[in-house]
Amino acid sequence: MIEEEPVSLQDAPTRQINMIEAINDALDIMMARDPDVVILGEDVGYFGGVFRATAGLQNKYGKHRVFDSPINECGIVGAAVGMAAYGLRPVPEIQFADYIYPGLDQLISEAARMRYRSAGEFTSPLTVRSPFGGGIFGGQTHSQSPEALFTHVAGLKTVIPSTPHDAKGLLIAAIEDNDPVIFFEPKRIYNGPFDGYYDNPSKTWKNHPGGKVPEGYYSIPLGKARVVREGTAMTVLAYGTMIHVVEAVLAEKGVDAEIIDLRTLVPLDIETVQKSVEKTGKCLVVHEATRTSGFGAELSALVQERCFYHLEAPVERVTGFDTPYPHSLEWAYFPGPVRIGEAVDRLLKD
Repeated sequence: MIEEEPVSLQDAPTRQINMIEAINDALDIMMARDPDVVILGEDVGYFGGVFRATAGLQNKYGKHRVFDSPINECGIVGAAVGMAAYGLRPVPEIQFADYIYPGLDQLISEAARMRYRSAGEFTSPLTVRSPFGGGIFGGQTHSQSPEALFTHVAGLKTVIPSTPHDAKGLLIAAIEDNDPVIFFEPKRIYNGPFDGYYDNPSKTWKNHPGGKVPEGYYSIPLGKARVVREGTAMTVLAYGTMIHVVEAVLAEKGVDAEIIDLRTLVPLDIETVQKSVEKTGKCLVVHEATRTSGFGAELSALVQERCFYHLEAPVERVTGFDTPYPHSLEWAYFPGPVRIGEAVDRLLKD
């Protein structure tokens, strides 16, 4: 690997780019720094990926380092596990998180257990990238949020960025990590500003997840949450697209809430969460995935265990519904201003 000092984020020149461009930049930087970094997946080569996250990389680094695979997610992940055990740092792309299930056995039974089974002789430094969540009217097979499945597996790390700045820094950290990382990218905010319906379709709002991203190499440590804004009325825990939804709702309601972007679900920065809840006394968890056994249930349990004597009200959750993902009712399925607003009002009353 090429030794290079990380940029000073305060002094580095920046570019205004969206999340796709930030991910592409991170991949480009890591492929230039480390010849062991390889990219594989469906259409990642000549085509540049279904969302163009790998655009231009095959032309720059060659077909032996950026190459297309058959439509075989089990094969993609299995090949990546073997490459990682051999000493490479593969970055397989699964086109949509909904397609990752055929590769679960390879991830759970092989990648996650590699270090333990070999008594540390082998590691599995692979980073599985995949767009997840709704926002493109993809229906049941292109819109799922399966992050909770991976947080249950000892040995896997689960990362979900919410800004281009974090996407670049976290992806670089994930590729450099010596253990397997599931890197979910919220496709609804891939391309910067988005239009989204409120629960009332006659009303629209805009947000701007695109942002300034430092040029050059930098990494953001896995397991460190970001305090989006400080507040005293309550603590709101979220990640990915929901960070921007929560920001918009709370700004409209004028609530002085503290918003924490978890960024990595495993390892979880529980210290930052605990410190915030102990200060505010109230907690709201928001995520897009289904409610039952969603990651919000784990967050609720942790907050209750660690902050019980500081809580002034029960922990509230606003999530997707326990139904198959609805195509035509996608915007009603998302946690939005009405349901989030009702939960905020309940917490404020207590």
